[in-house]
Amino acid sequence: MSVLVVRGAVAVVDGDGRVHTDDVVSVDGVIAETADLTGAIEVDATGCVVTAGLVNAHHHLLQTAFRTLPGTRGIPMRDWLPAMASAYAAAGVDAELTGLAARAGLAEALLSGVTTVADHHLTWPSGADTVGMARAAADAAATLGARLVFVRGAARDDPQEAAASADAIVRALLPGIHGGVSDDGMLQIAVGPAGVHSDPRATFELLGEVAQRHGLRRRTQANEVVDVEIALARYGARPLDLLEEWGWLAPDVTLAHLCDVTDDEIARLAASGVSATHAPGCDVPMGWGVAPVRRLRDAGLAVGLGTSGGGSNDAGHLLADARLAMQVSALVGPQLPASEVLHMATAGSADGLGRPELGRLTPGSAADLCLWDVSGVADAGVADPVAGLLWAAPGRRPRTVVVGGRVVVDEGRLITADEGEIVAHLYERVRR
Repeated sequence: MSVLVVRGAVAVVDGDGRVHTDDVVSVDGVIAETADLTGAIEVDATGCVVTAGLVNAHHHLLQTAFRTLPGTRGIPMRDWLPAMASAYAAAGVDAELTGLAARAGLAEALLSGVTTVADHHLTWPSGADTVGMARAAADAAATLGARLVFVRGAARDDPQEAAASADAIVRALLPGIHGGVSDDGMLQIAVGPAGVHSDPRATFELLGEVAQRHGLRRRTQANEVVDVEIALARYGARPLDLLEEWGWLAPDVTLAHLCDVTDDEIARLAASGVSATHAPGCDVPMGWGVAPVRRLRDAGLAVGLGTSGGGSNDAGHLLADARLAMQVSALVGPQLPASEVLHMATAGSADGLGRPELGRLTPGSAADLCLWDVSGVADAGVADPVAGLLWAAPGRRPRTVVVGGRVVVDEGRLITADEGEIVAHLYERVRR
C-alpha cells in the first residue's frame, strides 16, 4: 500500500466548495478520509494553498509545435485555418511529431499545475498511421505521468475514414474496455468533429455511432464567429440548430467556445444536458468575444475551462487563463468570483469529461493535487489566499504536483523527464 500525506497547508480547496486546513491523505492514488500513516510519504505544504490538479478540458497539443507563427496573429479565422494547415503540411504530421508535441505540451501542463489534458486532435494527413499517432500521444502522457483524454477529432476528413480510424484507436489503445477510460484512469478516448463549419452531418453521425458502440464521450466546437457565419451561409441555420438535428445536443456531449449564443439557445443547451468549455485564452485574441459564462452556469450547465491550442493561445497555462476568464467576465455580465473560476478549472472541467473522480480532493477522488506557494512577495498583502491564486502572481506555477498519488513535479521541477531534452527534440523534429 502506497500512502502519501500533505500537511501544513494555508488552505486546502477540495473542489466541492469546501476550504479547510486538514491533512490530505492519498492511499494507492485515491484520496482517503484517514489511513495508517506509518511509513507514509510526507509532503510539507507550509506556505501553500493546496488544490486538486487542474483539468484542461480543451487543448490541441499538436499546436505546441506551431506557436507564434508569422501570419497567424490578428487575422480572421478563415485566414488563420489555412495558415496553420500550411505549417502542418510543411512539417509533415506523423506519429513522431504527434508524440513530441504532446510530450512538450503535457510537460508544460504538469509544470503549470494541469494534471489532466483533453487533446482534441484534428490533423490527420491522408494515409497516416492514425493508431500510431494516437499511441504516440498516449505514450508521451504515460511517460510523464499525466492523465490524457485523447479526442479523435476530424476536420474535413472523409467521414468513413474518420469513423474507422476512431474505432481502430479505441480497440488498439483500450482493448476490451467499454466506457472509454483505462482501468487506471490515466487514458481516456473520446471523439469529436471540429465543428459544423468544418464537418458534414455524416461525420457527426458516424463518429456518434463509434461513441455509442464503445461508450465514449463526444466533443465538438460551436458558436465561434466563423462557425455561425459558415453555418448560416451553408445551411441557413445556426450551429446549435444543426447539432440538435444531428443528435449532438445530449448529456454525453461537451461544446467548446460558445461565444455567440442567445438566451433561447442557452435554455436549449441546458435542457439537453450538454456541458460547456470556456476558452478565453483563445477566444479573446482570435476576436470571437467572451462566452457568457455567468448565464450558462445560471442556466444549469456544467462549465469547464480550456486553453485551446498553441496556434491561437501560445500557452497551455490553465491557471493564467482562469485569471483571464475571471477578468473578462465583467465584459458580459457580473464578474465571476475567483472561487467559481477555480471550480471551473477543476471539478467543472472534470464533469464535462464524465470524470467526477477528477478535479476534487474528497474521499474516493483521484489523488491529483497541486501545492501553490503563496508565501512570497507576489502574494504580500493578499487577504484571501484562495482568491489570490488567480488575482495575484500572473503566470504562477506550482511548487509540487501529484498525479494519482505520485509526485511528478517537485520544487517546480519536472522529475519524470528532462525538460531541456523535451524542448530540443521537438525543435529538431520541426526544423527537420
